[in-house]
Amino acid sequence: MPFDFNGKKVLVTGAGGGIGRALAIALNEAGCKVYALSRTKSTLDSLVAEHPKIVPIIADVSNWNDTRRKLEDLEPLDGLVNNAGILEEMCPAIDCPKDNIVTVLNTNLLGAINCAQVVAKKMIDSKVKGSIVNISSVAGIGAFPTNLSYNVSKAGLDMVTKQFALELGPYQIRVNSVNPTLVMTPLVTNLKEGLAYEKVFNARTPMSRVAKVEEIVGPILYLLSDYSSMVSGQMHPVDGGLLSNIAVKV
Repeated sequence: MPFDFNGKKVLVTGAGGGIGRALAIALNEAGCKVYALSRTKSTLDSLVAEHPKIVPIIADVSNWNDTRRKLEDLEPLDGLVNNAGILEEMCPAIDCPKDNIVTVLNTNLLGAINCAQVVAKKMIDSKVKGSIVNISSVAGIGAFPTNLSYNVSKAGLDMVTKQFALELGPYQIRVNSVNPTLVMTPLVTNLKEGLAYEKVFNARTPMSRVAKVEEIVGPILYLLSDYSSMVSGQMHPVDGGLLSNIAVKV
């Protein structure tokens, strides 16, 4: 399915690496004007060096006011992908410290709400029939041990998707979640538990493997495109069947 984003303008947060970077490149190659937001200047510099048409924005979405100021300067957009996300140190739910929880929620949940508010208001004012895609996780649907902060942030993000879809629908603005299984991005591989996670997910997934980055990018492009013009308020797990079973083998 070819995607044509000529004339479209989309903001991708967390665009310095992993899914966000691959998505920014795919959109750029499909003719889209891409605004790529990351808190890390070096990753944005390398992205723009490879793809000069991409417009960089250095911001940390956990900083509500600074992010809002930078986004309010943008032109009206056709799409937003809330991809920025972090993992903090794993800890049992009964011992998870407040700082851990607040840090994750500030980026994964509040950061997405903030970006969606600014972008959606501009869409409404300009009568743009836009699309917002929140990158959630299967961890927002099914709990994962010692991962309270992340799980809660992604479950909350799925409700943000539904709430915004409800309230923005009358303006013909669609809002959806994509809920990937484990993807071996630098965020995961840099963790000391990264390889152990891969083994666990492989054992519980009917397709017996984790996802490739491009396998997440495709569904996001679909939800940003006119092919999904009547799809809104939905969660879209991309998990190789992980959530569909009780046990892979009996």
